[in-house]
Amino acid sequence: MSANIIEVTDLKDMLEKTGKLYGDRPGYKIKIGEGKYKVYTHKEIRDMVNYLGTALINLGLKDKRIAVIGENRYEWELAYLSIVCGTGVVVPLDRSLPDNELEELIERSDVEAIFYSKKYEDAIKKIRYSEKNKLKHLISMDTTEHEEGIYSEKELIEKGKVLVEEGNREFLDSKINAEEMNIMLFTSGTTSKSKVVALSHKNLVSNVMDFASVLTVDSSDRILSFLPLHHVFECTVGMLYSLYIGAQRSFCDGIRHIVENLNEYEITFASFVPAIYESMYKTILKGLEKQGKLEVVKKLMEENRNKTMAEKKEIFKDIHKIFGGNIKLFVSGAAALDKEVEYAFRDWGINLCQGYGLTETSPVIGVETDENFRVGSIGKALPHIQARIDDANDEGMGELTVKGPNVMIGYYGDEEATKEVMEEGWFHTGDLAKIDEDGYIFICGRKKSVIVLKNGKNIFPEEMEALVNKIEGVKESFIFGKKQSDDKEDIKINVKIIFDREVMKEAYKATTDEEIYKVLSDKIKEINKIMPKYKAIRGMVISEEPLIKTTTNKIKRQANLDVIESKK
Repeated sequence: MSANIIEVTDLKDMLEKTGKLYGDRPGYKIKIGEGKYKVYTHKEIRDMVNYLGTALINLGLKDKRIAVIGENRYEWELAYLSIVCGTGVVVPLDRSLPDNELEELIERSDVEAIFYSKKYEDAIKKIRYSEKNKLKHLISMDTTEHEEGIYSEKELIEKGKVLVEEGNREFLDSKINAEEMNIMLFTSGTTSKSKVVALSHKNLVSNVMDFASVLTVDSSDRILSFLPLHHVFECTVGMLYSLYIGAQRSFCDGIRHIVENLNEYEITFASFVPAIYESMYKTILKGLEKQGKLEVVKKLMEENRNKTMAEKKEIFKDIHKIFGGNIKLFVSGAAALDKEVEYAFRDWGINLCQGYGLTETSPVIGVETDENFRVGSIGKALPHIQARIDDANDEGMGELTVKGPNVMIGYYGDEEATKEVMEEGWFHTGDLAKIDEDGYIFICGRKKSVIVLKNGKNIFPEEMEALVNKIEGVKESFIFGKKQSDDKEDIKINVKIIFDREVMKEAYKATTDEEIYKVLSDKIKEINKIMPKYKAIRGMVISEEPLIKTTTNKIKRQANLDVIESKK
Protein backbone atom coordinates (compact mmCIF):
# COMPACT_ATOMS: atom_id res chain seq x y z
CA MET A 1 0.00 0.00 0.00
CA SER A 2 1.10 3.56 -0.65
CA ALA A 3 2.57 5.69 2.13
CA ASN A 4 -0.57 7.79 2.69
CA ILE A 5 -2.66 4.79 3.77
CA ILE A 6 -3.86 4.97 7.35
CA GLU A 7 -4.34 1.49 8.77
CA VAL A 8 -7.79 1.19 10.35
CA THR A 9 -9.48 -1.83 11.91
CA ASP A 10 -13.11 -0.73 11.70
CA LEU A 11 -15.30 2.24 10.77
CA LYS A 12 -15.23 3.71 14.30
CA ASP A 13 -11.43 3.52 14.25
CA MET A 14 -11.51 5.11 10.79
CA LEU A 15 -13.60 8.09 11.96
CA GLU A 16 -11.37 8.63 14.99
CA LYS A 17 -8.01 8.42 13.22
CA THR A 18 -8.97 10.43 10.13
CA GLY A 19 -10.90 12.93 12.28
CA LYS A 20 -7.65 13.87 14.01
CA LEU A 21 -5.98 14.43 10.64
CA TYR A 22 -8.75 16.20 8.75
CA GLY A 23 -10.95 17.67 11.50
CA ASP A 24 -10.72 21.24 10.20
CA ARG A 25 -11.24 20.32 6.54
CA PRO A 26 -14.69 20.78 4.95
CA GLY A 27 -16.59 17.47 5.00
CA TYR A 28 -19.99 18.41 3.58
CA LYS A 29 -21.04 21.35 1.45
CA ILE A 30 -24.83 21.37 1.53
CA LYS A 31 -27.19 23.57 -0.47
CA ILE A 32 -29.67 25.31 1.86
CA GLY A 33 -31.19 27.70 -0.67
CA GLU A 34 -30.55 29.38 -4.01
CA GLY A 35 -26.83 30.19 -3.99
CA LYS A 36 -26.63 29.47 -0.23
CA TYR A 37 -24.57 26.65 1.25
CA LYS A 38 -23.69 25.28 4.67
CA VAL A 39 -20.31 23.65 5.25
CA TYR A 40 -19.74 21.05 7.96
CA THR A 41 -16.15 20.21 8.91
CA HIS A 42 -14.98 16.64 9.42
CA LYS A 43 -14.86 17.30 13.18
CA GLU A 44 -18.49 18.49 13.18
CA ILE A 45 -19.54 15.39 11.23
CA ARG A 46 -17.85 13.07 13.73
CA ASP A 47 -19.35 15.00 16.67
CA MET A 48 -22.86 14.67 15.20
CA VAL A 49 -22.31 10.91 14.69
CA ASN A 50 -21.22 10.55 18.33
CA TYR A 51 -24.18 12.57 19.64
CA LEU A 52 -26.71 10.67 17.52
CA GLY A 53 -25.22 7.29 18.47
CA THR A 54 -25.39 8.24 22.16
CA ALA A 55 -29.06 9.23 21.79
CA LEU A 56 -29.88 5.94 20.01
CA ILE A 57 -28.34 3.87 22.81
CA ASN A 58 -30.28 6.03 25.29
CA LEU A 59 -33.49 5.01 23.45
CA GLY A 60 -32.67 1.37 24.22
CA LEU A 61 -31.37 0.53 20.74
CA LYS A 62 -27.98 -0.93 21.72
CA ASP A 63 -27.31 -4.07 19.61
CA LYS A 64 -30.61 -3.64 17.76
CA ARG A 65 -31.21 -3.50 14.00
CA ILE A 66 -32.01 -0.09 12.59
CA ALA A 67 -33.05 0.71 9.01
CA VAL A 68 -32.32 3.84 6.94
CA ILE A 69 -34.30 4.95 3.88
CA GLY A 70 -34.25 8.20 1.95
CA GLU A 71 -32.65 10.28 -0.76
CA ASN A 72 -28.90 10.93 -0.74
CA ARG A 73 -28.36 13.54 1.98
CA TYR A 74 -26.06 14.10 4.91
CA GLU A 75 -28.76 13.05 7.44
CA TRP A 76 -28.82 9.59 5.80
CA GLU A 77 -25.05 9.31 6.22
CA LEU A 78 -25.09 10.49 9.86
CA ALA A 79 -27.80 7.92 10.62
CA TYR A 80 -25.84 5.08 8.99
CA LEU A 81 -22.60 5.98 10.79
CA SER A 82 -24.25 6.46 14.18
CA ILE A 83 -25.82 2.99 13.93
CA VAL A 84 -22.80 1.11 12.63
CA CYS A 85 -20.10 2.73 14.80
CA GLY A 86 -21.32 1.53 18.17
CA THR A 87 -25.12 1.21 18.34
CA GLY A 88 -26.18 -1.86 16.41
CA VAL A 89 -26.71 -3.32 12.93
CA VAL A 90 -27.55 -0.98 10.03
CA VAL A 91 -30.08 -2.03 7.38
CA PRO A 92 -29.95 0.38 4.38
CA LEU A 93 -33.20 0.05 2.40
CA ASP A 94 -33.73 0.63 -1.30
CA ARG A 95 -35.52 3.96 -1.71
CA SER A 96 -37.23 2.92 -4.97
CA LEU A 97 -39.08 -0.13 -3.65
CA PRO A 98 -42.90 -0.23 -3.67
CA ASP A 99 -44.56 -0.09 -0.21
CA ASN A 100 -45.43 -3.79 -0.07
CA GLU A 101 -41.81 -4.84 -0.71
CA LEU A 102 -40.57 -2.29 1.79
CA GLU A 103 -42.90 -3.77 4.39
CA GLU A 104 -41.62 -7.27 3.65
CA LEU A 105 -37.97 -6.21 4.09
CA ILE A 106 -38.75 -4.47 7.39
CA GLU A 107 -40.33 -7.72 8.59
CA ARG A 108 -37.50 -9.92 7.31
CA SER A 109 -34.74 -7.81 8.88
CA ASP A 110 -36.35 -7.52 12.35
CA VAL A 111 -35.56 -3.80 12.57
CA GLU A 112 -36.76 -2.01 15.70
CA ALA A 113 -36.19 1.55 14.49
CA ILE A 114 -36.07 3.31 11.14
CA PHE A 115 -34.66 6.65 9.92
CA TYR A 116 -36.63 8.00 6.96
CA SER A 117 -37.15 11.13 4.90
CA LYS A 118 -40.50 12.88 4.39
CA LYS A 119 -41.22 11.09 1.11
CA TYR A 120 -41.56 7.74 2.95
CA GLU A 121 -43.55 9.05 5.93
CA ASP A 122 -46.98 7.71 4.90
CA ALA A 123 -45.63 4.27 3.98
CA ILE A 124 -43.61 3.97 7.21
CA LYS A 125 -46.52 5.11 9.40
CA LYS A 126 -48.75 2.41 7.86
CA ILE A 127 -46.09 -0.30 8.23
CA ARG A 128 -45.57 0.68 11.87
CA TYR A 129 -48.96 -0.69 12.91
CA SER A 130 -48.47 -4.13 11.38
CA GLU A 131 -48.13 -6.92 13.94
CA LYS A 132 -45.71 -8.76 11.67
CA ASN A 133 -42.78 -6.44 12.37
CA LYS A 134 -40.84 -5.27 15.42
CA LEU A 135 -40.81 -1.52 14.62
CA LYS A 136 -40.85 0.58 17.79
CA HIS A 137 -39.16 3.87 16.88
CA LEU A 138 -39.66 6.10 13.84
CA ILE A 139 -37.02 8.78 13.30
CA SER A 140 -37.63 11.54 10.76
CA MET A 141 -34.76 13.18 8.89
CA ASP A 142 -36.93 16.25 8.24
CA THR A 143 -38.78 17.27 11.40
CA THR A 144 -37.14 19.50 13.98
CA GLU A 145 -38.84 18.16 17.09
CA HIS A 146 -40.50 15.05 18.53
CA GLU A 147 -44.16 14.81 17.51
CA GLU A 148 -46.90 12.13 17.58
CA GLY A 149 -44.51 9.39 18.61
CA ILE A 150 -42.03 10.29 15.85
CA TYR A 151 -38.53 11.37 16.80
CA SER A 152 -36.59 14.09 15.01
CA GLU A 153 -33.05 13.19 13.96
CA LYS A 154 -31.98 16.81 14.52
CA GLU A 155 -33.44 16.82 18.03
CA LEU A 156 -31.81 13.46 18.86
CA ILE A 157 -28.42 14.93 17.89
CA GLU A 158 -29.06 17.83 20.30
CA LYS A 159 -30.17 15.42 23.08
CA GLY A 160 -27.12 13.24 22.47
CA LYS A 161 -24.89 16.30 22.75
CA VAL A 162 -26.30 17.06 26.21
CA LEU A 163 -25.80 13.42 27.26
CA VAL A 164 -22.17 13.41 26.09
CA GLU A 165 -21.49 16.72 27.86
CA GLU A 166 -22.96 15.19 31.02
CA GLY A 167 -20.41 12.40 30.77
CA ASN A 168 -22.35 9.65 28.94
CA ARG A 169 -19.71 7.57 27.12
CA GLU A 170 -21.77 4.50 26.18
CA PHE A 171 -21.43 5.16 22.46
CA LEU A 172 -17.95 6.73 22.60
CA ASP A 173 -16.48 3.71 24.45
CA SER A 174 -18.45 1.00 22.64
CA LYS A 175 -16.26 -1.76 21.22
CA ILE A 176 -16.58 -2.96 17.63
CA ASN A 177 -16.17 -6.57 16.60
CA ALA A 178 -14.81 -6.04 13.09
CA GLU A 179 -15.51 -9.64 12.05
CA GLU A 180 -19.23 -9.88 12.86
CA MET A 181 -22.25 -8.74 10.87
CA ASN A 182 -22.91 -5.00 11.32
CA ILE A 183 -24.43 -4.27 7.91
CA MET A 184 -27.39 -6.11 6.36
CA LEU A 185 -27.87 -5.42 2.65
CA PHE A 186 -30.65 -6.75 0.47
CA THR A 187 -29.56 -7.68 -3.05
CA SER A 188 -31.73 -6.40 -5.89
CA GLY A 189 -32.61 -9.94 -6.97
CA THR A 190 -32.35 -9.99 -10.77
CA THR A 191 -33.19 -13.68 -10.91
CA SER A 192 -34.85 -14.54 -7.59
CA LYS A 193 -36.06 -13.22 -4.26
CA SER A 194 -33.58 -10.80 -2.73
CA LYS A 195 -30.97 -12.29 -0.43
CA VAL A 196 -29.55 -10.60 2.65
CA VAL A 197 -25.82 -9.96 2.36
CA ALA A 198 -24.10 -9.91 5.75
CA LEU A 199 -21.14 -7.51 5.81
CA SER A 200 -18.67 -6.63 8.56
CA HIS A 201 -16.58 -3.57 9.39
CA LYS A 202 -13.53 -5.51 8.18
CA ASN A 203 -15.17 -6.07 4.78
CA LEU A 204 -15.78 -2.35 4.29
CA VAL A 205 -12.57 -0.84 5.70
CA SER A 206 -10.38 -3.32 3.81
CA ASN A 207 -12.07 -2.20 0.60
CA VAL A 208 -11.72 1.50 1.44
CA MET A 209 -8.00 1.12 2.24
CA ASP A 210 -7.39 -0.88 -0.94
CA PHE A 211 -9.28 1.67 -2.99
CA ALA A 212 -7.38 4.57 -1.45
CA SER A 213 -4.06 2.85 -2.19
CA VAL A 214 -4.62 2.88 -5.96
CA LEU A 215 -6.54 6.11 -6.59
CA THR A 216 -5.03 9.59 -6.49
CA VAL A 217 -7.88 11.28 -4.63
CA ASP A 218 -7.17 13.08 -1.34
CA SER A 219 -8.38 15.65 1.19
CA SER A 220 -8.17 18.45 -1.38
CA ASP A 221 -10.84 16.76 -3.53
CA ARG A 222 -14.53 17.54 -3.88
CA ILE A 223 -16.81 14.57 -4.42
CA LEU A 224 -20.37 14.50 -5.81
CA SER A 225 -22.82 11.91 -4.44
CA PHE A 226 -25.23 10.67 -7.10
CA LEU A 227 -25.71 6.87 -7.02
CA PRO A 228 -28.20 5.68 -4.36
CA LEU A 229 -26.59 5.49 -0.90
CA HIS A 230 -28.27 2.19 0.02
CA HIS A 231 -26.20 0.70 -2.80
CA VAL A 232 -22.87 -0.49 -1.41
CA PHE A 233 -20.89 1.13 -4.27
CA GLU A 234 -21.98 4.67 -3.33
CA CYS A 235 -21.76 3.82 0.35
CA THR A 236 -18.13 2.59 0.19
CA VAL A 237 -16.65 4.51 -2.75
CA GLY A 238 -18.62 7.67 -2.00
CA MET A 239 -19.43 8.16 1.68
CA LEU A 240 -16.84 6.02 3.50
CA TYR A 241 -14.00 6.79 1.09
CA SER A 242 -14.50 10.56 1.33
CA LEU A 243 -14.56 10.37 5.15
CA TYR A 244 -11.39 8.25 5.08
CA ILE A 245 -9.42 10.68 2.89
CA GLY A 246 -10.90 13.84 4.44
CA ALA A 247 -12.50 15.10 1.22
CA GLN A 248 -15.52 17.39 0.74
CA ARG A 249 -18.83 15.83 -0.28
CA SER A 250 -21.93 17.36 -1.86
CA PHE A 251 -25.20 15.82 -2.99
CA CYS A 252 -26.56 15.83 -6.53
CA ASP A 253 -29.96 17.48 -7.05
CA GLY A 254 -31.01 14.78 -9.52
CA ILE A 255 -30.13 13.34 -12.91
CA ARG A 256 -31.03 16.54 -14.80
CA HIS A 257 -28.72 18.60 -12.57
CA ILE A 258 -25.52 16.54 -12.83
CA VAL A 259 -23.59 18.95 -15.07
CA GLU A 260 -24.87 21.98 -13.16
CA ASN A 261 -23.81 20.40 -9.83
CA LEU A 262 -20.36 19.44 -11.19
CA ASN A 263 -19.89 23.13 -11.94
CA GLU A 264 -21.36 24.74 -8.83
CA TYR A 265 -19.51 22.49 -6.36
CA GLU A 266 -16.29 22.51 -8.46
CA ILE A 267 -16.32 18.69 -8.33
CA THR A 268 -13.05 16.79 -8.89
CA PHE A 269 -14.27 13.19 -8.45
CA ALA A 270 -17.58 11.45 -9.17
CA SER A 271 -18.97 7.99 -9.87
CA PHE A 272 -21.83 7.37 -12.29
CA VAL A 273 -23.33 4.46 -14.20
CA PRO A 274 -22.31 4.04 -17.89
CA ALA A 275 -25.60 5.44 -19.19
CA ILE A 276 -24.70 8.86 -17.70
CA TYR A 277 -21.31 8.98 -19.47
CA GLU A 278 -22.88 7.74 -22.69
CA SER A 279 -25.48 10.50 -22.49
CA MET A 280 -22.77 13.12 -21.77
CA TYR A 281 -20.80 11.84 -24.78
CA LYS A 282 -23.81 12.06 -27.13
CA THR A 283 -24.68 15.56 -25.88
CA ILE A 284 -21.11 16.80 -26.42
CA LEU A 285 -20.98 15.34 -29.96
CA LYS A 286 -24.36 16.89 -30.83
CA GLY A 287 -23.18 20.24 -29.51
CA LEU A 288 -19.98 20.07 -31.57
CA GLU A 289 -21.98 19.09 -34.65
CA LYS A 290 -24.32 22.09 -34.21
CA GLN A 291 -21.29 24.39 -33.98
CA GLY A 292 -19.78 22.76 -37.07
CA LYS A 293 -16.71 21.70 -35.04
CA LEU A 294 -17.20 17.93 -34.92
CA GLU A 295 -14.79 16.96 -37.71
CA VAL A 296 -12.10 19.35 -36.44
CA VAL A 297 -12.36 17.89 -32.91
CA LYS A 298 -12.27 14.30 -34.20
CA LYS A 299 -9.09 15.11 -36.16
CA LEU A 300 -7.53 16.73 -33.07
CA MET A 301 -8.41 13.65 -30.99
CA GLU A 302 -6.64 11.40 -33.49
CA GLU A 303 -3.56 13.60 -33.81
CA ASN A 304 -3.05 14.03 -30.07
CA ARG A 305 -3.88 10.52 -28.88
CA ASN A 306 -0.36 9.85 -27.58
CA LYS A 307 0.01 13.08 -25.63
CA THR A 308 -0.20 13.21 -21.82
CA MET A 309 -3.55 13.73 -20.08
CA ALA A 310 -2.40 17.22 -18.99
CA GLU A 311 -1.56 18.17 -22.59
CA LYS A 312 -4.89 16.82 -23.85
CA LYS A 313 -6.72 18.73 -21.11
CA GLU A 314 -5.21 21.96 -22.44
CA ILE A 315 -6.16 21.15 -26.07
CA PHE A 316 -9.75 20.22 -25.16
CA LYS A 317 -10.26 22.75 -22.37
CA ASP A 318 -13.67 23.78 -23.79
CA ILE A 319 -14.93 20.21 -23.22
CA HIS A 320 -13.46 20.22 -19.69
CA LYS A 321 -15.33 23.48 -19.00
CA ILE A 322 -18.64 21.68 -19.59
CA PHE A 323 -17.90 19.61 -16.44
CA GLY A 324 -16.67 22.63 -14.50
CA GLY A 325 -13.02 22.32 -15.50
CA ASN A 326 -11.91 20.58 -12.28
CA ILE A 327 -12.49 16.88 -12.96
CA LYS A 328 -9.56 14.75 -11.83
CA LEU A 329 -11.30 11.38 -12.04
CA PHE A 330 -14.59 9.85 -13.18
CA VAL A 331 -15.39 6.26 -12.21
CA SER A 332 -17.93 4.14 -14.08
CA GLY A 333 -19.55 1.15 -12.41
CA ALA A 334 -22.61 -1.18 -12.31
CA ALA A 335 -22.49 -2.21 -16.00
CA ALA A 336 -20.13 -2.31 -18.99
CA LEU A 337 -19.00 1.03 -20.38
CA ASP A 338 -19.07 1.50 -24.15
CA LYS A 339 -15.44 1.40 -25.39
CA GLU A 340 -16.08 4.27 -27.79
CA VAL A 341 -17.08 6.50 -24.84
CA GLU A 342 -14.08 5.47 -22.75
CA TYR A 343 -11.71 6.19 -25.66
CA ALA A 344 -13.31 9.59 -26.29
CA PHE A 345 -13.08 10.78 -22.67
CA ARG A 346 -9.43 9.72 -22.53
CA ASP A 347 -8.74 11.44 -25.86
CA TRP A 348 -10.13 14.63 -24.31
CA GLY A 349 -7.78 14.26 -21.33
CA ILE A 350 -10.51 13.18 -18.89
CA ASN A 351 -9.62 10.24 -16.65
CA LEU A 352 -12.61 7.95 -17.03
CA CYS A 353 -11.96 4.61 -15.28
CA GLN A 354 -14.10 1.51 -15.08
CA GLY A 355 -14.63 -0.22 -11.77
CA TYR A 356 -16.37 -3.49 -10.98
CA GLY A 357 -17.78 -5.12 -7.89
CA LEU A 358 -20.76 -6.73 -6.22
CA THR A 359 -22.70 -6.23 -3.00
CA GLU A 360 -21.14 -9.48 -1.76
CA THR A 361 -17.62 -8.04 -2.16
CA SER A 362 -18.20 -4.72 -0.32
CA PRO A 363 -18.14 -3.95 -3.39
CA VAL A 364 -14.99 -3.17 -5.40
CA ILE A 365 -13.02 -6.05 -6.91
CA GLY A 366 -11.12 -4.17 -9.60
CA VAL A 367 -10.72 -0.64 -10.92
CA GLU A 368 -8.71 1.07 -13.61
CA THR A 369 -6.38 3.82 -12.38
CA ASP A 370 -4.58 6.77 -13.99
CA GLU A 371 -1.59 4.54 -14.77
CA ASN A 372 -3.18 1.11 -14.97
CA PHE A 373 -5.93 1.13 -17.52
CA ARG A 374 -6.73 -0.93 -20.56
CA VAL A 375 -9.83 0.18 -22.44
CA GLY A 376 -12.60 -2.41 -22.12
CA SER A 377 -11.18 -3.86 -18.90
CA ILE A 378 -12.16 -3.19 -15.28
CA GLY A 379 -8.49 -2.76 -14.41
CA LYS A 380 -6.63 -5.12 -12.10
CA ALA A 381 -7.85 -6.69 -8.87
CA LEU A 382 -7.30 -4.46 -5.83
CA PRO A 383 -4.10 -5.16 -3.77
CA HIS A 384 -5.58 -7.55 -1.17
CA ILE A 385 -7.93 -9.35 -3.55
CA GLN A 386 -7.04 -12.50 -5.45
CA ALA A 387 -8.91 -13.08 -8.71
CA ARG A 388 -8.93 -16.21 -10.87
CA ILE A 389 -10.92 -17.75 -13.69
CA ASP A 390 -12.69 -21.04 -12.99
CA ASP A 391 -13.43 -23.61 -15.71
CA ALA A 392 -11.82 -21.54 -18.47
CA ASN A 393 -12.62 -22.49 -22.06
CA ASP A 394 -10.14 -22.52 -24.98
CA GLU A 395 -10.31 -18.71 -25.15
CA GLY A 396 -9.44 -18.35 -21.45
CA MET A 397 -12.96 -17.35 -20.49
CA GLY A 398 -14.66 -18.75 -17.41
CA GLU A 399 -16.32 -17.67 -14.18
CA LEU A 400 -14.56 -14.95 -12.20
CA THR A 401 -13.96 -16.02 -8.60
CA VAL A 402 -12.36 -13.85 -5.93
CA LYS A 403 -10.92 -14.13 -2.44
CA GLY A 404 -10.08 -11.37 0.03
CA PRO A 405 -10.97 -9.53 3.25
CA ASN A 406 -13.77 -7.72 1.38
CA VAL A 407 -15.78 -10.92 0.70
CA MET A 408 -19.02 -11.07 2.71
CA ILE A 409 -19.58 -13.21 5.79
CA GLY A 410 -22.37 -14.92 3.83
CA TYR A 411 -26.08 -14.64 3.04
CA TYR A 412 -27.81 -14.06 6.36
CA GLY A 413 -30.02 -16.97 7.38
CA ASP A 414 -29.42 -18.82 4.13
CA GLU A 415 -26.67 -21.40 4.44
CA GLU A 416 -27.67 -23.12 1.22
CA ALA A 417 -27.38 -19.95 -0.89
CA THR A 418 -24.03 -19.18 0.77
CA LYS A 419 -22.69 -22.65 -0.09
CA GLU A 420 -23.72 -22.13 -3.72
CA VAL A 421 -21.40 -19.13 -4.12
CA MET A 422 -18.62 -19.77 -1.55
CA GLU A 423 -15.95 -22.43 -1.90
CA GLU A 424 -12.98 -22.51 0.50
CA GLY A 425 -13.08 -18.72 0.84
CA TRP A 426 -13.47 -18.15 -2.92
CA PHE A 427 -16.59 -16.22 -3.96
CA HIS A 428 -18.18 -17.13 -7.30
CA THR A 429 -19.29 -13.86 -8.91
CA GLY A 430 -21.61 -15.37 -11.53
CA ASP A 431 -19.83 -13.24 -14.15
CA LEU A 432 -17.84 -14.69 -17.04
CA ALA A 433 -14.49 -13.02 -17.58
CA LYS A 434 -10.96 -13.27 -18.95
CA ILE A 435 -7.75 -12.13 -17.26
CA ASP A 436 -4.91 -11.12 -19.59
CA GLU A 437 -1.19 -11.77 -19.05
CA ASP A 438 -0.80 -8.42 -17.24
CA GLY A 439 -3.63 -9.08 -14.79
CA TYR A 440 -6.30 -6.91 -16.44
CA ILE A 441 -9.78 -8.34 -15.97
CA PHE A 442 -12.30 -8.25 -18.84
CA ILE A 443 -15.92 -8.98 -17.94
CA CYS A 444 -17.77 -10.82 -20.74
CA GLY A 445 -21.30 -11.15 -19.31
CA ARG A 446 -23.51 -12.83 -16.72
CA LYS A 447 -23.13 -16.60 -16.59
CA LYS A 448 -26.91 -17.02 -16.23
CA SER A 449 -27.78 -14.83 -19.20
CA VAL A 450 -25.48 -16.42 -21.81
CA ILE A 451 -27.32 -17.89 -24.81
CA VAL A 452 -25.69 -21.11 -26.02
CA LEU A 453 -26.31 -21.90 -29.69
CA LYS A 454 -26.56 -25.29 -31.40
CA ASN A 455 -22.95 -24.99 -32.64
CA GLY A 456 -21.76 -24.44 -29.05
CA LYS A 457 -21.08 -20.73 -29.58
CA ASN A 458 -21.83 -18.33 -26.70
CA ILE A 459 -23.84 -15.16 -27.21
CA PHE A 460 -23.57 -12.44 -24.57
CA PRO A 461 -26.79 -10.41 -24.62
CA GLU A 462 -25.14 -7.40 -22.90
CA GLU A 463 -22.53 -7.07 -25.67
CA MET A 464 -25.15 -7.09 -28.44
CA GLU A 465 -27.57 -4.83 -26.55
CA ALA A 466 -24.79 -2.22 -26.36
CA LEU A 467 -24.64 -2.21 -30.19
CA VAL A 468 -28.42 -2.00 -30.64
CA ASN A 469 -28.67 0.80 -28.04
CA LYS A 470 -26.42 2.97 -30.22
CA ILE A 471 -29.14 3.25 -32.87
CA GLU A 472 -30.65 6.72 -32.68
CA GLY A 473 -34.16 6.50 -31.27
CA VAL A 474 -33.50 3.30 -29.30
CA LYS A 475 -34.01 3.83 -25.57
CA GLU A 476 -33.03 0.29 -24.56
CA SER A 477 -33.02 -3.25 -25.92
CA PHE A 478 -33.27 -6.86 -24.82
CA ILE A 479 -31.55 -9.72 -26.66
CA PHE A 480 -33.04 -13.19 -26.23
CA GLY A 481 -32.84 -16.64 -27.78
CA LYS A 482 -35.89 -18.08 -29.50
CA LYS A 483 -36.40 -21.72 -30.42
CA GLN A 484 -37.07 -22.01 -34.15
CA SER A 485 -38.63 -25.45 -34.36
CA ASP A 486 -39.19 -28.68 -32.46
CA ASP A 487 -35.40 -28.95 -32.28
CA LYS A 488 -34.79 -27.49 -28.82
CA GLU A 489 -31.19 -26.68 -29.64
CA ASP A 490 -32.01 -24.65 -32.73
CA ILE A 491 -31.99 -21.16 -31.21
CA LYS A 492 -32.07 -17.92 -33.16
CA ILE A 493 -31.20 -14.50 -31.76
CA ASN A 494 -34.07 -12.02 -31.37
CA VAL A 495 -34.28 -8.50 -30.02
CA LYS A 496 -36.94 -6.44 -28.27
CA ILE A 497 -36.43 -2.71 -28.89
CA ILE A 498 -37.90 0.05 -26.76
CA PHE A 499 -38.08 3.11 -29.02
CA ASP A 500 -38.57 6.84 -28.52
CA ARG A 501 -41.43 7.96 -30.79
CA GLU A 502 -40.37 11.62 -30.79
CA VAL A 503 -36.80 10.81 -31.87
CA MET A 504 -38.02 8.35 -34.53
CA LYS A 505 -40.17 11.11 -35.99
CA GLU A 506 -37.41 13.73 -35.80
CA ALA A 507 -34.53 11.57 -37.05
CA TYR A 508 -36.25 9.37 -39.65
CA LYS A 509 -39.67 11.02 -40.31
CA ALA A 510 -41.17 7.71 -39.15
CA THR A 511 -44.49 8.14 -37.36
CA THR A 512 -46.53 4.93 -37.65
CA ASP A 513 -45.49 1.68 -35.95
CA GLU A 514 -45.00 0.12 -39.41
CA GLU A 515 -42.60 2.89 -40.49
CA ILE A 516 -40.71 2.69 -37.19
CA TYR A 517 -40.46 -1.11 -37.50
CA LYS A 518 -39.06 -0.74 -41.05
CA VAL A 519 -36.41 1.83 -39.96
CA LEU A 520 -35.27 -0.29 -37.01
CA SER A 521 -35.29 -3.46 -39.10
CA ASP A 522 -32.94 -1.79 -41.62
CA LYS A 523 -30.66 -0.66 -38.78
CA ILE A 524 -30.53 -4.22 -37.40
CA LYS A 525 -29.56 -5.48 -40.89
CA GLU A 526 -26.63 -3.03 -40.82
CA ILE A 527 -25.53 -4.42 -37.45
CA ASN A 528 -25.84 -7.97 -38.80
CA LYS A 529 -23.38 -7.10 -41.60
CA ILE A 530 -20.59 -6.49 -39.08
CA MET A 531 -21.46 -9.59 -37.02
CA PRO A 532 -20.30 -13.18 -37.44
CA LYS A 533 -23.22 -15.05 -39.05
CA TYR A 534 -24.08 -17.04 -35.92
CA LYS A 535 -24.64 -13.77 -33.99
CA ALA A 536 -27.06 -12.27 -36.53
CA ILE A 537 -30.35 -10.98 -35.12
CA ARG A 538 -33.15 -12.90 -36.86
CA GLY A 539 -36.29 -11.45 -35.27
CA MET A 540 -37.49 -8.21 -33.70
CA VAL A 541 -40.25 -6.95 -31.43
CA ILE A 542 -40.78 -3.21 -30.87
CA SER A 543 -42.46 -1.46 -27.96
CA GLU A 544 -42.66 1.82 -26.05
CA GLU A 545 -43.11 0.06 -22.69
CA PRO A 546 -39.85 0.16 -20.66
CA LEU A 547 -38.13 -3.13 -19.87
CA ILE A 548 -38.64 -4.67 -16.44
CA LYS A 549 -35.57 -3.87 -14.36
CA THR A 550 -34.30 -4.17 -10.81
CA THR A 551 -34.03 -1.03 -8.69
CA THR A 552 -30.34 -0.91 -9.62
CA ASN A 553 -31.35 -0.74 -13.29
CA LYS A 554 -30.31 -4.26 -14.31
CA ILE A 555 -32.56 -6.03 -16.81
CA LYS A 556 -34.70 -8.79 -15.27
CA ARG A 557 -34.19 -11.28 -18.07
CA GLN A 558 -36.72 -13.95 -17.09
CA ALA A 559 -39.46 -11.40 -16.34
CA ASN A 560 -38.97 -9.75 -19.75
CA LEU A 561 -39.01 -13.12 -21.51
CA ASP A 562 -42.28 -13.94 -19.74
CA VAL A 563 -43.81 -10.69 -21.08
CA ILE A 564 -42.71 -11.55 -24.65
CA GLU A 565 -44.08 -15.10 -24.33
CA SER A 566 -47.41 -13.86 -22.93
CA LYS A 567 -47.95 -11.57 -25.94
CA LYS A 568 -47.58 -14.30 -28.52
